[in-house]
Amino acid sequence: MHTFLSRANAVSAFSLSTLAFLTFLCFASTFFLDYTAPVKITAANIVLKNVPEYAVSREKNDLGALRFDLSSDLSDLFNWNTKQLFLYLTAEYETSNNKLNQVVLWDKIIHRSESPLIDLKNQHLKYYFWDDGNGLLGHKNVSLYLSWNIIPIAGTLPLWNGIGSYKVAFPTDYTQGRSY
Repeated sequence: MHTFLSRANAVSAFSLSTLAFLTFLCFASTFFLDYTAPVKITAANIVLKNVPEYAVSREKNDLGALRFDLSSDLSDLFNWNTKQLFLYLTAEYETSNNKLNQVVLWDKIIHRSESPLIDLKNQHLKYYFWDDGNGLLGHKNVSLYLSWNIIPIAGTLPLWNGIGSYKVAFPTDYTQGRSY
């Protein structure tokens, strides 16, 4: 006859195995879904300064600033396995120092209970747009992209990009004084 502890062990092992299998089915049911969405991004009030970045060194680096409009309907990204979305707006460009520069300019977390409709107008950048040198001066091909991580209830943490981007052209002269 089995003891109480051996029976409790068998029941708990069976329960945990069943829950692990159900969790895997939860992950597998949403793994192959397409999590892309159309995004509309525009930018204005583009300013460029050449100022010392005291956090790293005293060398003067380019500091860009702009305001952006962002709109997208992300309701198709939510399903029963989506806990929240982590959105971030990035700027990507190429300079002589680096083949690929990626700078996060803004981010936001959207919980399941919040509205998945994004409609931002004349929004300031959340983070500084530093370049490690003078690569933004006169740069005509800085692309803005909206990307997101889907935080699932169970499964992997996929990274997706929105469909649509915006090209920003920085001025050929530095802005003097206070502006923005």
